[in-house]
Amino acid sequence: MRINNLLAVCVAAAMVLPSVSGEAAGKKTTPAPANQGTANGSPADSIVSSLGNVKLRLLVRDVLDRNPGLAGLEAKARAVAQKAPQVKALPDPILSTTLFVQTPETRTGPQYAAIRLSQRFPWFGKLPAREQAALAQAVAARARAEAKRLELVTETRRLAYELAYLAADQRQVRNDRTTLVHYEDLARARYASGVGIAQGVVKIQAEITRDDSRLLAIAIRRASLTARINALRDRPKGTPVPGFTVPPAQARIEAIEKLRSTALARRPELAEADALIAAAEHLTEVAKIGYRPDVTLGLSYAVVGNRDDRAGKLAPPPDNGKDVVGLFGAINLPVHREKLAAGVEEAIQKRLAAEQKKRAVIAGIEGDLADLTDRLDLIRQRIELFEKTLIPQAKESLRSAEEAYAAGTLNALDLLDAERVLLQVRIATDRARTDYAVAEARLEGTIGAPLPSSDEMEITK
Repeated sequence: MRINNLLAVCVAAAMVLPSVSGEAAGKKTTPAPANQGTANGSPADSIVSSLGNVKLRLLVRDVLDRNPGLAGLEAKARAVAQKAPQVKALPDPILSTTLFVQTPETRTGPQYAAIRLSQRFPWFGKLPAREQAALAQAVAARARAEAKRLELVTETRRLAYELAYLAADQRQVRNDRTTLVHYEDLARARYASGVGIAQGVVKIQAEITRDDSRLLAIAIRRASLTARINALRDRPKGTPVPGFTVPPAQARIEAIEKLRSTALARRPELAEADALIAAAEHLTEVAKIGYRPDVTLGLSYAVVGNRDDRAGKLAPPPDNGKDVVGLFGAINLPVHREKLAAGVEEAIQKRLAAEQKKRAVIAGIEGDLADLTDRLDLIRQRIELFEKTLIPQAKESLRSAEEAYAAGTLNALDLLDAERVLLQVRIATDRARTDYAVAEARLEGTIGAPLPSSDEMEITK
């Protein structure tokens, strides 16, 4: 019978303590939003969706799906998200039992055993503050993973555009080599007829060899870029990378003030810094509450036997052998003030660190915007100069040199010089187009959003 009473008391206490713990923990809160700029899709996804080249878009998505570093950050973010349910819960109740080897004698009989069930309750507000801090840290972890995704999109595009430039460079060099072989045949024929000079033939042959060397250098560079792309997407060596073309340059770039506004609203690093600031604020609150004591409440039950001594048998006392039920409470004493003060200072410094990180991100954004907008405008002007002036001039110069060479008024060396100029101008044009595409990709990565099309852009500058 006493055993049944003991079990009933334990079950009742176990039912009461969880309900009290739910009230002490406070109302359930929802995590803070990450960044309002991600409402219309994450920065990385919005940029990928805007890519006009299907092959490039598929390549970037392959990188995002398979990159090991990104997968690790996303797993870590999911792990951090599981912290809030842990810190908002009360500590586990403690159930303890004492069996007396030598039973203490009391007025109502000997005590054979005692059992205690206790629950510790942190001071009011401590658990909700811990939960809010954990939720903010989860937001920061998700933003950190999104920043990595945005970085991978920009880097993959850069590598793809560099591959496109090498493909264009290779075509230019091969076409030039074919032209030089034709010039060599003409120079040999002239030299055989006694009109030309041997120096022209030798010089053309040297340029053909130089083109062969350029083609080998291009192949080496392409292999290196392909390996880096495959490493980003965790593909084995030798996995082919599709060919790409460099997109055309935009006519204008948006006003830098509008770009800055977009960047401040969408950059994941800023969302991370804001979340870390919020987490530090809640941790400061937790540290300050640490000056308050925690409360422990419990229930005790003692098993008492009937008195078997002579006096007890002759005149049994009231409540002879009746078990004892008691309630008890305790508080911890936060007397180590130096430890508590250090906890508060730690949280304050974490907030300062997060605020400085936010300042650094904003400064980096402003610097990148100033650099990239000016660079894009200058590169665009350079492309226009090449396409509208230098290439037509180089073509006309080569055509005139070919006509003069056919008429016998120019030698092979003059013809070769005109061909060299056209080749250099064409390669420089392809380089400028690639530089523009890379700078544009970096600008989109800086603002965390795709640039509008040419007809949507405001005329600035």
